[in-house]
Amino acid sequence: MGLFRKKKRPKYVDELWSSNAPEPHVQGAATKPAPAAAQQKNTAMEYCEQILTAAKALEETKRDYKIATDYLTDIQKIEDLPEKEFAEIQEVAQHVVELNRTRDDYLNKSRNISDAQFAQMEQLEEQMPSIIRRLKENEAYQTTVKRDMQYLEGEKEEWRYYKDALEQESRVLRKLLYVLAGVFAAAAILIVALGLALHFDITLPFLVATLAAAAVGTGMVWRLQNDSLDIKRSQANINRAITLLNKISFKYVNVTNAVDYACEKYHAKNSYELNYIWEQYLEEVREREKYEKTNDELEYFNDKLMMLLHRYRLYDTKIWIHQAQAILDKKEMVEVKHELLVRRQKLRSTMEGQIANIQKAKSDILKIVRERPGDDVEIKSILKSVDEICGLA
Repeated sequence: MGLFRKKKRPKYVDELWSSNAPEPHVQGAATKPAPAAAQQKNTAMEYCEQILTAAKALEETKRDYKIATDYLTDIQKIEDLPEKEFAEIQEVAQHVVELNRTRDDYLNKSRNISDAQFAQMEQLEEQMPSIIRRLKENEAYQTTVKRDMQYLEGEKEEWRYYKDALEQESRVLRKLLYVLAGVFAAAAILIVALGLALHFDITLPFLVATLAAAAVGTGMVWRLQNDSLDIKRSQANINRAITLLNKISFKYVNVTNAVDYACEKYHAKNSYELNYIWEQYLEEVREREKYEKTNDELEYFNDKLMMLLHRYRLYDTKIWIHQAQAILDKKEMVEVKHELLVRRQKLRSTMEGQIANIQKAKSDILKIVRERPGDDVEIKSILKSVDEICGLA
């Protein structure tokens, strides 16, 4: 929880370390301690260093214990406030909670536009509507041109198919003309032969055969002439379709290049996607403006909450801008208080253990001091400093 935030550690413990642990006193070469005594003194000094380290840890534990106690005192002060004053604080805390929730919603919201896309839209904010409109127009024109190309391609193929059919028909008619001429010649020979053999007049049969052959032949020639004209007309239409296709293909290439360039430049597949990115950008702009406004309002209500709480001389008013929900919800406040009580109980147990360890180490040091001859003023000075730190003096 935020209530367990530690304060900055003071420097006076370190100053005690340096001021109460001077260099060993040297009285001259003639008075150097014996090797055994020196070893005992070194051992005692090592104990002193360890006990000083433990004392510094105890001091920090005491500070944490005091902080937890101060926070519990703050909670009690808040809970004992008159109803009217507490309601005023709750009203401000409600604003803090709601604004924090709004800000967190924005920060946790998934983004549909990347930072790079946002930067590009921001850079081209004034031109983007016209860019999107122009891209839509180019895409519409591209679709129209493509449809015209498909229509002309289909028309060209129809004329080509029609021309091929006419040419096939012309080839067949020419062959039939030769067949007709052969049939007429065979019929004429047959009529003449039968007339000579049977001695009858061949004028009428020959006339009938000639008229029939002439009628059929005339029809076939007329058909050939029409086919020839239609073939020329078909070829003209094919050529016209090819010419139009070439012109339209050139336009299609140009507009396609323009569309592809725009899509590549603005990192979109088409105008619909670019318009979607633009709409997301506008939404993001609105959200960011709302976020900035929320931050301004949150800063105002945070300051107001701290100002209201400052009147009651709390140990730490700033922590409550992060614990505003506890001011509104009794269950939340009970949870915070319970956690602090558990924390303080653990710190108390830790202090008791640390003090016991220090006292035991102190007894061991005093035992060593009693057993060695020589000056023990230095070690006693360190032990006195430890007693002051631990509150045992």
